[in-house]
Amino acid sequence: MLTCVGQSASAQAAAAAAPTCTGKFMNPITDVCWSCMFPISIGPVPILQMGQEDIENAVPPICMCGIFPWGKIGVSIGFWEPVRQVDVTRTPWCFPSLGGISIGSGFDAPRPSVGAGSFGSRATNNTLYQAHWYTNPILVWLEALADTPCLETGKFDLAYVSELDPSWNNDELSMILSPDVFLFANPLAQAACAADCVAATIGFPIPAMQWCAGCQGSMYPLNGHVQTHVGGVQASSLITQRYAMKLHRQFLSWAGNGIAGLCGLYPMPILDKRIYKYSMLYPVPQNKGLDGRCCQPLGRTTHVWGAAKEYPIKGEDFAYMMYRKRNCCQKIMGLMK
Repeated sequence: MLTCVGQSASAQAAAAAAPTCTGKFMNPITDVCWSCMFPISIGPVPILQMGQEDIENAVPPICMCGIFPWGKIGVSIGFWEPVRQVDVTRTPWCFPSLGGISIGSGFDAPRPSVGAGSFGSRATNNTLYQAHWYTNPILVWLEALADTPCLETGKFDLAYVSELDPSWNNDELSMILSPDVFLFANPLAQAACAADCVAATIGFPIPAMQWCAGCQGSMYPLNGHVQTHVGGVQASSLITQRYAMKLHRQFLSWAGNGIAGLCGLYPMPILDKRIYKYSMLYPVPQNKGLDGRCCQPLGRTTHVWGAAKEYPIKGEDFAYMMYRKRNCCQKIMGLMK
């Protein structure tokens, strides 16, 4: 009897110490950083900037998709489309974007944790998080824009969960997708990431430095291990970047910018980190900023935007909205054959 009571008390204590599942459904009006869709450009020229950051629009103002006269002639427009959503959570099968529900599963998954270690004489923290990737073409299901082929169609859907990915907790398996990690697993390559951090903080990250995640650390390995955990906002931002690169490597997420994107999406297995911006949806919606900006490029230091975005118990799981750069050939009415 005493043994049973002791085991019951131990189980209750373990349950109390385990991470809880928290979250909320996104409010599309108040939680989304709508100004992040800007600038809107025609050809290479921005016409509505609204103080927002942008990458180059190396496209001609007049475009054509298809073969004349059966194709379409149109105007090249550019904008940032809110189209993906990401969960980063401490608890397997916990979905912050779905109101903080836990979906029971017979599949066992490693429980995320924070661990203390050492590197020489310097103490380090390492973490493991699970993550989920949603398709969320919010402009389509809100019917905010009509009569345009420039928006990704579809519905809000859960597209990828890390709990079912054996490489998410295994550095060796993750190297199958990133054999180039051996080129950058050295102090010199990692020290060079300081330049990427500076570039992402004042503008956009350096696309050629694909092994760097800006100020958040190293892009490799492409899994849930964060070797240097500074805080939940920093760690979840790093996981968000890795997740985007991982799914592009697996051809599960495509790009839509530049001349190649004028007539549709195309695969980009080597991710150009500049094509995404992101904003926090949970625990603290990032819907306004001091400088009029409420989203940021991948890799920007969390010191300039992440203050008070994390708090104990109910504020340690995260959800983000992803905005993808889009260049598109908007048809001119009457010229469609």
